[in-house]
Amino acid sequence: MSLNTFKGGVHPIEGKDLSKDKPVKELLPGKELAFPLSQHIGAPARAIVAAGDTVLRGQMIAEAGGFVSAPIYASVSGKVKGIEPRLGAAGAVGDAIIIENDEQYQEVDFTECDEVDYLSKEEIIDKIRTAGVVGMGGAGFPTAVKMSPKNPDEIDTIIANCAECEPFLTSDYRQMMDHPEELVEGMRIILQIFGKARGFFGVENNKPDCIAKLEELVKDEPRMSVIPLKTKYPQGGERQIIYACTGRAINSKMLPADAGCIVDNVATICAIYKAVRFGIPVIDRIFTVSGDAVTEPQNFHIHIGTYMDEILAAAGGTNQEVAKYISGGPMMGFAMYDTHVASTKTTSALLAMTAETCVSYEASACINCGRCVEACPENLIPCRLADYNDRGQKELFEQWHGLECIECGSCSFVCPARRHTAQSVRLMKKQVMADKRAAAAKAKAAAAR
Repeated sequence: MSLNTFKGGVHPIEGKDLSKDKPVKELLPGKELAFPLSQHIGAPARAIVAAGDTVLRGQMIAEAGGFVSAPIYASVSGKVKGIEPRLGAAGAVGDAIIIENDEQYQEVDFTECDEVDYLSKEEIIDKIRTAGVVGMGGAGFPTAVKMSPKNPDEIDTIIANCAECEPFLTSDYRQMMDHPEELVEGMRIILQIFGKARGFFGVENNKPDCIAKLEELVKDEPRMSVIPLKTKYPQGGERQIIYACTGRAINSKMLPADAGCIVDNVATICAIYKAVRFGIPVIDRIFTVSGDAVTEPQNFHIHIGTYMDEILAAAGGTNQEVAKYISGGPMMGFAMYDTHVASTKTTSALLAMTAETCVSYEASACINCGRCVEACPENLIPCRLADYNDRGQKELFEQWHGLECIECGSCSFVCPARRHTAQSVRLMKKQVMADKRAAAAKAKAAAAR
């Protein structure tokens, strides 16, 4: 079996055996849920409910705050307690709509569509926009915007990102194993938008059962095929999976659409199917609880807005001292100091790790071994970029293509000196981007005068 891949990358411990074979459990939330108004890239949603309002499951509670934004829906029925500041998974505090769950789960009447094949491109995109579908792999980019590129006729490739290359995460795997038909039907809907495109399911070869299921489902689909990918991190990175599937390279100044591609992950494509076929907005998702400190690692079907500590408790809590809680995967996720944080459209996992897994080392001087260069999927020199951060040399950082960093963490993972290379590059990248935004704002203000 031929395996497509990219140059660079690393091979961290997979950790998927902890939860991948556990059946997905339905999890009902507690008495209170929180719905942050920023669950996507772009302008925060605007609340359209107030304290005291009664809402139904599937009812819009916040409308899109701009073109690059997405509405938010209640995942339970109950009463709005108010709009309050709440802690997010990344550590920031933002406004959230708080709903008291009446535990009745009364729903609005969803509008089904029995004849999806007769919908126009515009009607499909409108249904996706109305349902609040965003990139559910973590990026949170509004999917309706992604499905509306400047030159839609130039899109010839739709990629279903089925790699799930982050260690320990198995929510996409369970979705592909339990309901692969939803993924295929979601791809069919996207291909209806882009009539000249073909659909590819890029699956890492550590999921042979998923590959077999999808190949069986698409064997009679002339516009769909499965591409086995080499198991390697970050195979699921947008640039990396585009290169692995098509041989086309993009950089930070390009969008996938500039290379004729649209990329969506498994959860997003399944959400598209539910939105278009059944009129169901994004109100639930599959969520992984894993890590060597978790009593019973598994996957749950959760109501968005459920607090993560409740989901952890449903997995039996922890049976060892926890050294680190992580929202998302260990390579690109966020370390958390509090698990009383609401799940959102983009949160796919909570990991609880012991000190044995999260080994801590003191950083030492760079030994110029070049391992970070070999591992970097963007062909950068991470050790040099980290030095530029330490010295505050922004111009040199940009000249040596620091803005091309995808922040995957591969450089830190392989560093024998245990330097925090990825963190240093990420920090300098943020500073350079902030300077650029400030300069652009200043130029705009000067032009207005």
